[in-house]
Amino acid sequence: MPAPPGLPRNRLALVAAILVVTGCGPSQPGGGFPGFPPAAVTTQVLQPKSLPVSYEYVGQTVGSKEIEVRARVTGILQKRLFQEGARVTAGQTLFVIDPKPFEAQAAIAEAEVARAGAQVTQAEREVARLKPLAERRAIGQKEADDAVSNAEFAKAALKAAGARLAEAKLNLGYTRATAPITGLSSRANKSEGSLVTANDTLLTVLWQVDPIWVPFNVSETERLNLDRAVAAGKLALPDGNAYEVTVKLSDGSTFPRKGRINFRDTRVNPATGTYEMRAEIANADGALQPGQFVRVELKGAVRKDALAVPQVAVQDGPQGKFVYVTGKDKDGKDVALPRPIQLGDWVSADGGNLWIVESGLKAGETVIVDGMARLQPGAPIQLGGSPGAPPGKGAPAPAAKS
Repeated sequence: MPAPPGLPRNRLALVAAILVVTGCGPSQPGGGFPGFPPAAVTTQVLQPKSLPVSYEYVGQTVGSKEIEVRARVTGILQKRLFQEGARVTAGQTLFVIDPKPFEAQAAIAEAEVARAGAQVTQAEREVARLKPLAERRAIGQKEADDAVSNAEFAKAALKAAGARLAEAKLNLGYTRATAPITGLSSRANKSEGSLVTANDTLLTVLWQVDPIWVPFNVSETERLNLDRAVAAGKLALPDGNAYEVTVKLSDGSTFPRKGRINFRDTRVNPATGTYEMRAEIANADGALQPGQFVRVELKGAVRKDALAVPQVAVQDGPQGKFVYVTGKDKDGKDVALPRPIQLGDWVSADGGNLWIVESGLKAGETVIVDGMARLQPGAPIQLGGSPGAPPGKGAPAPAAKS
């Protein structure tokens, strides 16, 4: 065949080769790949079942008690008797404030008590001396009554002096700042020789870390969705917030001890739009430290009569998530049909990772769970039966809620 004017012979040969290759294979009906047999796929029939669901949130550890150790008296800080950052025990002396001025005040108060006691003794002797004279009317009644009143005044002065002595001894005891709890210490905020002020100067902070607490927040939207699901009978939550709490550390490892929920707020924080919850975990060995960022996983909820598909079956399209279901073309052949879906919770069950489907699928429909790489909408398929092993096993979990 002569080449058309202006078309080189090598270009003509290339066009002819393309026409030959294109005409060799019959086209697949329904949009399949030309020249290839129908894609072999694995399917799964959807059946409703109850599935355990878990929820994951970001939290930060705090001590179950946080104590500010402050100066109770004004004076010069004389000694620090603990290692900063170390564990301290209840009753351990942490700081010593110069006690000498308070020892002197206590001595003065003791002297006042002794003087007041002597006055009481003198007044009682006077009452004892005048009483028989008053009975014989040898003295006036007013003189006898004044003696009794003076004795009562002396006793009151003795009580006041005793109170001042107790206060002086109390202040003297406050010169030794002790740990009110057993826990971890922070750094010392004042060094020796510094002037500290009563009830104002912060000396250090202590944290009780056994048990340790992990506060975390649940968004108002998620809380509402959970409440609606419970009201509709789709979701069962553990009674009394008796979730099984698992903590995941920043390196991805799981903390070996389980925890429990010990607080759930009933109000929304107006600043964050979230509800606060708090987990408690035994921490006798101090493995968890205050201030660590962790992921809190709550287990124990059950999704009732749920439809779930393996995570690997879910595809991303321009309009969102979809799966392929099996259908028939006009010739009665099996074909793959895309189905848009709305997804709910992610769960780990039956040895694999599953997505709960909120809408888009019905019980009894057959979903393609393997072999989607060669599929196009309406492409012919070769059914391979149900999967031998749970599909989706080992697929990565979706990102946790924050």
